[in-house]
Amino acid sequence: MFDKVLVANRGEIAVRVMRACEELGVETVAVYSEADKHSGHVRYADEAYNVGPARAADSYLDQEAIVDAARQADADAIHPGYGFLAENADFAARVEAADGITWVGPESDSMESLGEKTKARTIMSSADVPIVPGTTDPVTEPEQVHEFGDENGYPIAIKAEGGGGGRGMKIVESPDEVEDQLESAKREGEAYFSNDSVYLERYLENPRHIEVQIIADHHGNVRHLGERDCSLQRRHQKVIEEGPSPALSDELREEIGEAARRGVSEAGYYNAGTVEFLVEEQDREPGELLGPDADFYFLEVNTRIQVEHCVTEEITGIDIVKWQLRVAADEVLGFAQDDVTVDGHAIEFRINAENAADDFAPATGGTLETYDPPGGVGVRMDDALRQGDELVTDYDSMIAKLIVHAGDREEAIERGKRALGEYDIEGIPTIVPFHRLMLTDDEFVQGMHTTKYLDETLDPERIDAAQERWGTETTSDADDEEVTEREFTVEVNGKRFDVELEERGAPPIEVGEVQGGDGGDRPQRPGSGGSDSGGDGGGASAEGDEVTAEMQGTILEVNVEEGDEVEAGDVVCVLEAMKMENDIVAERGGTVTQVAVGEGESVDMGDLLFVVG
Repeated sequence: MFDKVLVANRGEIAVRVMRACEELGVETVAVYSEADKHSGHVRYADEAYNVGPARAADSYLDQEAIVDAARQADADAIHPGYGFLAENADFAARVEAADGITWVGPESDSMESLGEKTKARTIMSSADVPIVPGTTDPVTEPEQVHEFGDENGYPIAIKAEGGGGGRGMKIVESPDEVEDQLESAKREGEAYFSNDSVYLERYLENPRHIEVQIIADHHGNVRHLGERDCSLQRRHQKVIEEGPSPALSDELREEIGEAARRGVSEAGYYNAGTVEFLVEEQDREPGELLGPDADFYFLEVNTRIQVEHCVTEEITGIDIVKWQLRVAADEVLGFAQDDVTVDGHAIEFRINAENAADDFAPATGGTLETYDPPGGVGVRMDDALRQGDELVTDYDSMIAKLIVHAGDREEAIERGKRALGEYDIEGIPTIVPFHRLMLTDDEFVQGMHTTKYLDETLDPERIDAAQERWGTETTSDADDEEVTEREFTVEVNGKRFDVELEERGAPPIEVGEVQGGDGGDRPQRPGSGGSDSGGDGGGASAEGDEVTAEMQGTILEVNVEEGDEVEAGDVVCVLEAMKMENDIVAERGGTVTQVAVGEGESVDMGDLLFVVG
């Protein structure tokens, strides 16, 4: 087993991996950005290293900085968690090539083959795994999309080669949407995955999303750990996952599980992964299950641990993260396929810092004035937050996961109601009220929901009512409050040290310039004013109406130049935030007198984008 593992991630998944390491007697190393210097995963780790500014591209996605931190810490393995670099085959290869450092994940060649969706479809087809009709070669021209539509009909899904979780996927409902959606999918693919290659699939109108967890070792042993049902989604983003699926018969369940094993074996894959499928719904009554005649199709392979791995752990008793580490250390899987049994039912609720009543808009800041998570029999919390923490809004909006486990689905739903009712969070909005609504929703309770349910069927007014009934007040002036701190973070050669001097009721400590050293940037206490503000307060340098960023994100496209004439409602740029593209429009017509941003730049809420005179 390893001596020290660097976790190349943040938040709750970083803490989850660190807990597994601790139980295996392995020391842990955190990496963090400037935005995360006081975050929970940094507190939990045995040691921590700063890898760059808040912008993910300059910190968590900086491959050289991550590997360099591992060398500085003398770590002998890197675990990527999920997101960021977890499915980046180039990063995996970089770690594989680093002396004395082991990659905790599948081989980089397998990641590349299965991560690029056209290659994955070819592999699965050769393993006799059903695939959705689509292309096996990248698509570059609108004419190719039109030809596919003529042959297979609409709607069509245009998908980024390196995509997943709905990112880089666009739906073409009719021929007149082809050019715009193709360009948008390619743009997202480049922005998220540095790969603008896309392919086509027939878009299934009313499917269930079923995925199979697998674990494989270096010695050819492949096990599947049952399935999870991830059909409750909005805009292709999962919000509630459960296992086993409430819709599958045992016969269909076994067919899908064995198909996943065949595909993974064909790819020569090892370590943890998830094979995702779409299962076409049939006309059936509540309580009636989908039989072995139901059509199911391979969707994609996630070559990493997934957010919802906790569901499988609860119903099988198998610690997937520990087995990731053991497999990476060349151990043989210690259980046979027949040893894998499913006990009861588990449901996972993603706790996102979003207001579901405001179209799931992500929180723009706040402090956890109260954070009191639930407990008791069958309740698991995966989080990294503690009361008093400030919300970091530079990354994904998911801040925690609540998982309940019970003897059957009915009991799990009741346990979920109890646990969500106990969950006390004040200071930021969350989607806890939405989850409480879903546990009283007939479609969900009966297990009849599909991936389209939230976007196309659920009445938004019911979400509004749930938010009003169960939502909590949020803070907007936390940054204006005087904060007395006696906790300091010191960095020496990029390594983090915590110094705690605690005095209650004492005046704030004024932090002056530190004598000595190289005069570079130093960590600041929250509220100390140490961040770079540009010196001009962000005001406009030209006269006219300011167009500002409505949320933190990245500029994907700038559509105007200085001197251009715009009309009210014209899209002046596209802002990516929380995995979604947002059109920023001019509120009135006029001439663009200033363009303050460029493509690829990160912006914060309120930052100046344009001036229209």
